[in-house]
Amino acid sequence: MIRPIPGARPKGGGATSFSVWAPRAGVVEVHLLDPDECHPLRPAGDGWFTAELDGVAPGRRYRYRLDGGDEAADPASAHQPDGVHGPSEVVDPGFAWTDIGWRGVPLADLVLYELHVGTFTPEGTFDAIVPRLAELADLGVNAIELMPVAAFPGSRNWGYDGVFPYAVQTTYGGPEGLKRLVDAAHAAGVAVCLDVVYNHLGPEGNVLHRYGPYFTDRYATPWGEAINVDGAGSEPVRGYLVGNALRWFEDFHVDALRLDAVDQIVDRSAVHLLAQLADEVEELAERLGRPLHLIAESDLNDPRMVTGRDAGGLGMDAQWSDDFHHSLHWLLTGEQRGYYADFAGPWALAKAYRDGFVYDGLRSPSRGRRHGAGARSVPGRRLVVYAQNHDQIGNRMQGERLIEVAGAARARLAAVAVLASPFVPMLFMGEEHGERAPFQYFVSHTDADLVEAVRRGRAEEFAGFEWAGDPPDPQSEETFARSRISWESRGQGDGAAMLGLYRELLALRRSRPALRQLDTARVETARMPGTLWVRRDQDGDQALVCLHTGPADADLELPFEGSWRVALDSADERFGGPGAGRLDGSLLARADSAIVLVSGDA
Repeated sequence: MIRPIPGARPKGGGATSFSVWAPRAGVVEVHLLDPDECHPLRPAGDGWFTAELDGVAPGRRYRYRLDGGDEAADPASAHQPDGVHGPSEVVDPGFAWTDIGWRGVPLADLVLYELHVGTFTPEGTFDAIVPRLAELADLGVNAIELMPVAAFPGSRNWGYDGVFPYAVQTTYGGPEGLKRLVDAAHAAGVAVCLDVVYNHLGPEGNVLHRYGPYFTDRYATPWGEAINVDGAGSEPVRGYLVGNALRWFEDFHVDALRLDAVDQIVDRSAVHLLAQLADEVEELAERLGRPLHLIAESDLNDPRMVTGRDAGGLGMDAQWSDDFHHSLHWLLTGEQRGYYADFAGPWALAKAYRDGFVYDGLRSPSRGRRHGAGARSVPGRRLVVYAQNHDQIGNRMQGERLIEVAGAARARLAAVAVLASPFVPMLFMGEEHGERAPFQYFVSHTDADLVEAVRRGRAEEFAGFEWAGDPPDPQSEETFARSRISWESRGQGDGAAMLGLYRELLALRRSRPALRQLDTARVETARMPGTLWVRRDQDGDQALVCLHTGPADADLELPFEGSWRVALDSADERFGGPGAGRLDGSLLARADSAIVLVSGDA
């Protein structure tokens, strides 16, 4: 689809083209800084204004002036070097890429690793991630998933308050830093997934209202105004979002996008925004000759989300599975407050393994209604599962990780539950070495009223969980500092032992067809008090996973026939456990342990 390309784009020979959609303005000028120059843009129809100016090189800063009034940054700014309140900067989209031979990672082979750039290293930059790529690849991770990097206020933020979707946060390293990271990741055999937010924008520094109908009051999101994707003037807004997604793939060479809370994108038009995006990304993937993945976050439990466009679906390649997380979390912690009440009982995790969604038309107590639709036809590769992620840790009042809530033994069990599942696994930064630092919610707004509103909002979110105490102050730099992971613990003691478990689990997942093939149709489960069994088979290879959460060691009769041997036991001393169980007719399982048994010649 041909659409105007917004923003400032160097054209070579010292010229730069400027293009902005401003249907609310009659006159638009570009104010170039250092030295000051002001040039009118020509009306180009449908609210667009354009100009091509000589003598404007990358690095030049500028603002737009609308109808001779106040100036504002470019809605499609590629870089805000002085922050969201400063001018935009002309950025050269070129880069000396070395990844010409990169062909991506197929969806079913992904092992995702979610990280927050600011807290992943002491430096908090893209460049500081690069030296860690080799050890992640050695562990078995083949894709890093970056929490949002679009320009946000201040220097500390989860990223979901971004206000310039086309810009890259300057404190992380700006657009050049992101490109260096992607290029280095590909050299290490690691794909890059970028978290993007198309359901709302943050409040501080947001200039889009001044240009056009980017927002609508017909719908609302929990975080602010909804994006206008189906009302009057919505076609350029849709183009703005779709163009943004394509730019990450094409200009930055990213391999996947994680689309934040797509259930909050309300679109009543005949072709949903996500379907349009899926079609255009598929065309781009064919042109680039490598797979490009769209991974949705959705609370709808609607299999149409990950059903192909030719079958009437929205065409997302995969989606996060909170049902799996919540079921596993209940099994490990017994927490029943808030939405965890819907997953009370070992039945829920067994159903998640077999059916993908737990709530596939069942009545949800926390919602007071039936929720979801059947997903048994959905291939396992279309669901991403995890024991921890930024939401499920950071949206606890104190941001405690699973190892702090459930203990090290159950954290090891969780690793097996995820990595031996028939779904795409995702780790959260540091869990592989048993990180104990919390991941708390943090911001660095400059508006005192907004800061206070954030504090109130966080307190209200926790009301349904009845947690004791007060939440950490999101504005405090100490909250941010507490959330940095500790690399020192990785290579010794308990950290090294936990890391060994993850390394062996990922190697086992790669080597056994029964674990490598993501086919929920070939999953069987069995339950007995304190124990959930999951059997998988593929082409004569079989794997049997025993998740034993009983309070004591137990002799267990195997529920499935076969010539089994133990391939991995989370209670093994080398993983920090008390000592492995044994298989001798029956299976001796240690308390709070997970055992992977295999049968076959693989």
